[in-house]
Amino acid sequence: MSEDSEPRRSPVDDDGAPAPQAPAEFGRVQVWWGDGKGKTTAALGMGFRAAGHGYRVHCLQFMKGGAASVEDVRGEYAAITQVDGFSYEHSGHYGWHGFADGSDDADHAAKARGGLERARDLIDGARDVDLSAPLPLDGDPANGVHMLILDEILYAANRGLVDPDDVVGLVESKPEGLELVCTGGHDHPDYLADRADLVSEVRKERHPIDAGQRARKGTEF
Repeated sequence: MSEDSEPRRSPVDDDGAPAPQAPAEFGRVQVWWGDGKGKTTAALGMGFRAAGHGYRVHCLQFMKGGAASVEDVRGEYAAITQVDGFSYEHSGHYGWHGFADGSDDADHAAKARGGLERARDLIDGARDVDLSAPLPLDGDPANGVHMLILDEILYAANRGLVDPDDVVGLVESKPEGLELVCTGGHDHPDYLADRADLVSEVRKERHPIDAGQRARKGTEF
């Protein structure tokens, strides 16, 4: 490969890690929904991509506390900790809401409400900083991020764990430069249809779970 054809890379620091940068065109609202596999995967892929450019990214996961067939420690958590500028947390209760797995649905609802409050705090933090400037890659996400991923928040709204109007409130309160990514749910989020810049339906054509196969380590968690 010639020198001219080498892929361009974002600036790096002395250790080879991405140097803090500021996105020039962030600020949109993305919605990823549908009955197919890949919504979280797509959102996290964007998160890794953004972090690779030196942008500050945070993922807040709803309803991801684990289940009888899925470990509560997921591969993406370990991967995120290896990437400067990318952080995560989850507000899920162990088990899955509405399933006969021994978990308490009231606990699921309480965890989801806590996640909603945390999302508000994160958006407030982004409003208080200059998102057109680089942010510390190791900074507290409550002190501002360029991209906020609210994973499975739409599923929590579908199941009544959070009020869809509260999700609308998050979208309407976000600062102009914050890229907000909302995922989850099998039902179309009508309440965000006119408020999102990107709406992608991830549609299932075939899924191993329909044949009774369980989630697999390394692909689903």
